[in-house]
Amino acid sequence: MWGKILGACFGFMFGRIIGLFIGLYLGHMFDKSLKQNFDKAGGFSSLFKGDDDIHQRQALFFTSCFGVMGHIAKSNGRVSEVHILAASLFMDEMGLKGDDRKEAQDAFKAGKDSDFSLKETVFDFKERFARRHDLLQLFLEIQIQMAFSDGVLAAQEKELLQEVSKLLGISKTHFAFVLKRYQAEFSFRQQQQRYQQQQQRQQGQSSSYREGSGHHVPPNSGMNRTQALALLGLNNEATEREIKVAYRKLMAQHHPDKLVSQGLPKHMMELAVKKSQDIQAAYEFLKKAA
Repeated sequence: MWGKILGACFGFMFGRIIGLFIGLYLGHMFDKSLKQNFDKAGGFSSLFKGDDDIHQRQALFFTSCFGVMGHIAKSNGRVSEVHILAASLFMDEMGLKGDDRKEAQDAFKAGKDSDFSLKETVFDFKERFARRHDLLQLFLEIQIQMAFSDGVLAAQEKELLQEVSKLLGISKTHFAFVLKRYQAEFSFRQQQQRYQQQQQRQQGQSSSYREGSGHHVPPNSGMNRTQALALLGLNNEATEREIKVAYRKLMAQHHPDKLVSQGLPKHMMELAVKKSQDIQAAYEFLKKAA
């Protein structure tokens, strides 16, 4: 309406009667275009989005994530026992029980079906989280984690991951960066587990807590400089400033509270917490080693 009024006023000022009609027409076209954009953005309902919208986003992240995980797990023709165990452990890590666990299992099974559309699933996910770049990257990291569950990245798995990355709008260069960083993260966690197991055997403990101290075994135990830099996505020539910038950027990307507010299911918060802990451990090691 305001487009018509303003268009008519300006048209009359510059062209009298003829200008008024021209301005009125142009104002009408402006109002029509503005309304389409407003409706596309959700109209007035977009001003009242609250918890329901977050829950919808969380549900979409949840089902899409496990669906694509199932699809990647079957990329070699069949789902191996290792992939099934990895999916189960992932659900345990998230504390999924009852209906929540069944939903995850159903989504994982749907991803294994021959009629599962990877392109449609990831496209819908991308559309919903288009401006949530940190969530898009975390989604990709979760799929990489599934592919690495058996310790080997098969050619078919890498090809699917590249397709997922492309559908998410992530460049080849950044995909290579994320993949390389996760390989360092995977290696670090394996090393950390071996270190803790060794400590437990030596001290006769059944947990990773030092008897009587209440302090957890330091997460950076056994880490070296090359590994710490790789975990931050850097090479051995990285400067102190580059290390600090990489650390702050990665911590911002994986901040659990921020990701949950953007649509990350609360069940997956532990995943973001662990990633943040790994990043923190690498940075603390590099600060002490400097």
